[in-house]
Amino acid sequence: MSGHSKWATTRRSKAATDAKRAVLFTKLAKGITIAAREKGGDPTANFSLRLAIEKAKAANMPKENIDRAIKRGTGELAGAVIEETFYEGFGPGKTAFIIKCLTDNKNRTSQEIKHLFSKYGGALAGPNAVMWQFEHKGVIRLANEQLAGKNPENLELQFIDLGAQDIIKEEDSLIIYCKIEDLQKVKKGIEDLGFTVDYAEIEFVPKEKITVSEELANKNQEFFEDLDENEDVDDYYTNLKE
Repeated sequence: MSGHSKWATTRRSKAATDAKRAVLFTKLAKGITIAAREKGGDPTANFSLRLAIEKAKAANMPKENIDRAIKRGTGELAGAVIEETFYEGFGPGKTAFIIKCLTDNKNRTSQEIKHLFSKYGGALAGPNAVMWQFEHKGVIRLANEQLAGKNPENLELQFIDLGAQDIIKEEDSLIIYCKIEDLQKVKKGIEDLGFTVDYAEIEFVPKEKITVSEELANKNQEFFEDLDENEDVDDYYTNLKE
């Protein structure tokens, strides 16, 4: 994986408990609100909003929740001001983390993230202490079952023609990397070829991945779970090899 991301969280949501689903819906609603506030409430003209809505639908978020989040972003409904902020730090075994938060209280969120790092033997770091280890890229995922019967070499050439920079096959999906500014074009091109895009997002992709001992890997997994359960954490990325 390109670090850890909501890809895993969203897939797990379908079997999640009601409590965990509620936390996920809160996170997704914040993302929709931010996107609508920045570039308007029309998903046909706002690609970021369209992506946020697609993720919400993939998690089975009710339409009324989506509509309410859009209206908060456009100012049609009152609500706390949500701000985007990033935290950098080192997790168990010196794994590098970038944590993206959407919050209405930066002081509270900062203390919570600092506590989580400390809980697992890590530490919050200053600006650019970790960021340099990652690249900002567009990431698209296709479920492997869609590739059955397709010629891999022909597909790769088609995706490269669309603007793909790198293509990696994982156990359950094909990952396509592209420039941030090409994400919308590449996603549409892939859909025009007849594929259903399971995930499209701008991510921080690690330049190199590291491995740690089984004990530290388990601690990182526990850290992931705590981040998933924090309503202010919108997304997070790590250089841990999974």
